[in-house]
Amino acid sequence: MQFSLTDEQTMIQDTARRFAETELSPVAALLEDANERPTYLKNLKKLAEIGFMGLNISADYGGSEAGVIPFSVALTEIGRACASTAVAMSVNNLVGEVVQSIGTEDQKKKYIPKLCSGEFACASFCLTEAGAGSDPSRLKTLATKDGAGWVINGSKMWISSAEYAGFFVVWAVTDSSLPAGKGISCFLVDADNPGLTIGPEENKMGQQASSTNSVHFDNCRISNSAMLGTENQGFKIAVGELVGGRIGIASLALGLGSAAIDFARKYTTEREQFGEKISNFQGPQFMMADTYTEREAAKLMVLQAAWKKDNNEPYMKAASMAKLYCTEWANRACYTALQLMGGAGYTKDYPLERYTRDARVTTIYEGTSEIQRVIIARELLKEIA
Repeated sequence: MQFSLTDEQTMIQDTARRFAETELSPVAALLEDANERPTYLKNLKKLAEIGFMGLNISADYGGSEAGVIPFSVALTEIGRACASTAVAMSVNNLVGEVVQSIGTEDQKKKYIPKLCSGEFACASFCLTEAGAGSDPSRLKTLATKDGAGWVINGSKMWISSAEYAGFFVVWAVTDSSLPAGKGISCFLVDADNPGLTIGPEENKMGQQASSTNSVHFDNCRISNSAMLGTENQGFKIAVGELVGGRIGIASLALGLGSAAIDFARKYTTEREQFGEKISNFQGPQFMMADTYTEREAAKLMVLQAAWKKDNNEPYMKAASMAKLYCTEWANRACYTALQLMGGAGYTKDYPLERYTRDARVTTIYEGTSEIQRVIIARELLKEIA
């Protein structure tokens, strides 16, 4: 069993680390100001230029063909510096993979190269609705057949990167007579479609540099060629092809939690109380020992999920386990780091308060921790069925 990265994987990890340290860390806090959105988009363009927006995409469509493990380790390094940038990188890579896996050749050639090159700053998934979040089978957005195309009506919410996406992967009901989840199809919709409008940006607790918006479809007309995959089979895309997104968020969370505990560990070697460095006290030592031990477990889990996907093995359970454990660990790591730093960690003078805010949503998006437990339990029971 090989636990070390290959030379190529190590090179990609090192490249990501250097980019994070030189381009992202110096501006990560500033990016929370909406006026700094051009800087944020410039960094996404730079990520595309070094091949990080299509790490598991065929070179035929402008991708790097590096694989899932390099995607994971690179995203961990980006997540250390800026979670808002990392989530856009994760979603972009997944959109490209979904179109590559399910799309027609024309769709692949039209959309994926623009995503990999940075011509499109981002792409977005339009799945979640007000009444269809953890249960996407209950969505209400309708796509009605109309001549040589479809007309979409409805609204989506909590859509990452919506305001600067080049196109959207949209789920809509195409046959309401079928049971929930059975009559859903998937479509590719260009951002400049006149029937599509973007709502105001949400005022979020964390990951503020990443825009999150509602997306509205008002008689949004698209051609038959815009359908992604097979008619009425869109729910399978949502529950199957999007599994890879859990590896992305697990990797992001691993980097984010690591940044927090690494920062606090260094702080304990500098701050004194009772005439001693905080790091000399057994209580803080035990807190760090537990957190770093758990981090090693988290790292191995996400790499195992990535390895399984890379090697075409079933990876749904592994991805859900990694997403559950890494995101819950990231939140624990941030709070442990905050406790180690005391009042200093609670101020904006240090990046820890931003790490803590950014970490919170990782247990919610790309499937809540509760949904991951449902999936894990279902897979476990399948194994003995």
